[in-house]
Amino acid sequence: MLLYSSGFCELIGVFMRDYLDWEAIETVFLDLDGTLLDLHFDNHFWLEYVPVCYAVKHAISHDDACNILMPRFKEVKGRLDWYCVDFWTRELGLDIEQMKHEISHKIAVRPEVREFLQAIKQAGKRIVLVTNAHPASLSLKMKKTGLDEYFDRMINAHEIGLAKEHDGFWASLHETEPFEPAATLLIDDNLEVLESAEHYGIKYLLAILKPDSQADEVETRHYHAVHHFSEVMPD
Repeated sequence: MLLYSSGFCELIGVFMRDYLDWEAIETVFLDLDGTLLDLHFDNHFWLEYVPVCYAVKHAISHDDACNILMPRFKEVKGRLDWYCVDFWTRELGLDIEQMKHEISHKIAVRPEVREFLQAIKQAGKRIVLVTNAHPASLSLKMKKTGLDEYFDRMINAHEIGLAKEHDGFWASLHETEPFEPAATLLIDDNLEVLESAEHYGIKYLLAILKPDSQADEVETRHYHAVHHFSEVMPD
């Protein structure tokens, strides 16, 4: 676990504020899971809770359930089906939506998120949630957190028909949510999403260093990344 002094964190904040030209930024696109919300809920759900329920349903061991499920998850990851509640309900014979409600107490907002959203709202920026989350998952998480009050608009990839990782996603999004790429900031914990946005021409891109509070920091390649939203708070 990495520990940072207050002085070092202050330097990071100065560097990030130099990178982000808040005067030039007009639109802020924000991811949900791992960016605004702790990714621990989703990781726990798919890597622990689903295997337990699958093992019970089929009267097999937990290890056997994991051996069956993990390759199937890997095969679908990155496609829109990976995020689809209906797809996994059909594939696994489990009520995925109901199961998410059963452990919804684990849904948690990451630190400083509300303060950051309020700050960029007061700065007059357009705030758009752009998420791969299925509508059922999105509805549950908004009900539990109340974050929907901060957004000018919420868009899920299922409306577009493409996952955010897909290179065609941002052009399709532009048709329904016009934005100037050179004046847009995207914050997302998924590096493949940042890469597709970079290819489209979105200028300001930020990753998240620790999407899951219960896991280690992640590698963010060449993308600027933050520990806390205070590092990029507009003045």
